[in-house]
Amino acid sequence: MEFTPIEGGAGKPVEAGEASLLVANCLAAAAQGDISAYYDLGVAFSTGSHGAPCDLVEAHKWFNLAAVNGHEEAAWCRADIAEEMTAREIAEAQRRAREWLVEGDRKVA
Repeated sequence: MEFTPIEGGAGKPVEAGEASLLVANCLAAAAQGDISAYYDLGVAFSTGSHGAPCDLVEAHKWFNLAAVNGHEEAAWCRADIAEEMTAREIAEAQRRAREWLVEGDRKVA
């Protein structure tokens, strides 16, 4: 499996100093329902890149959110990292994904 690198403006690779800002921008876009941002956050957390720590639970959460919204590659990534996770970690990732969705509903209402 090959992950799509997160890129900065104009498709340029991201410099180290821009990394945390990039994750923050992805989080803001994810809060608006941007499926690509969900996927990019999954990539960042699964690889420990762009200022995000390597956290498979968070990665699974973001890949799950992207996959349930129709992102096919995210479904493959979610399945791939799930092989390295315990059932408890997967359950925690699913709980976090549901929590994200509920929080989003509250903000809209």
